[in-house]
Amino acid sequence: MQSLTNRSKIVAKKEMTFTERLYLPAIFSGMLITLRHFFKRKATIKYPEQTREFSKIYRGQHVLKRDEAGAERCTACGLCAVACPAEAITMVAAERKRGEEHLYREEKYAATYEINMLRCIFCGDCEEACPKEAIFLTDRKVDSLYTRGEFVFGKNILVESLIKEKQVDVTVRETPDVAGFKKHKEYAHNIVK
Repeated sequence: MQSLTNRSKIVAKKEMTFTERLYLPAIFSGMLITLRHFFKRKATIKYPEQTREFSKIYRGQHVLKRDEAGAERCTACGLCAVACPAEAITMVAAERKRGEEHLYREEKYAATYEINMLRCIFCGDCEEACPKEAIFLTDRKVDSLYTRGEFVFGKNILVESLIKEKQVDVTVRETPDVAGFKKHKEYAHNIVK
């Protein structure tokens, strides 16, 4: 009989030697590994007193950005939800009513926007898929909570504050290529005229 992959091995039953039957060399080599790890530098830190340094491009909690006028950038196009491999984002679109021009920059907006943080894998695909630069992953950590329902973050948590001091600066996450792309006026698809 011929194998399809030609990777089959012939296995022979080899008798164990006397020292192998004693298992002492295996026990001593295991103890030696344990002893080596015992004297290594500890990988843990004392958390409340010490914190680890995070990368500049650390992907943490999401934020829905506002434009310069304070209006929400999200137009509920759904590209972030489609791009999400974990299917953590759900949204419901609605039409802007008369008098809400200062709240939403386009006629269509996300009436509800939710991210299930237990499903999210913090890959950044939603950030890359957004044509309006509305969603970003920040350097903030997601807090520990007690129930599963609390991990479904809605617009009340995700939308950026109107106070300038509390707003998140996402320009540190921009690569030089993206910054160069934004300088060209003919590619300015995110600017409301």
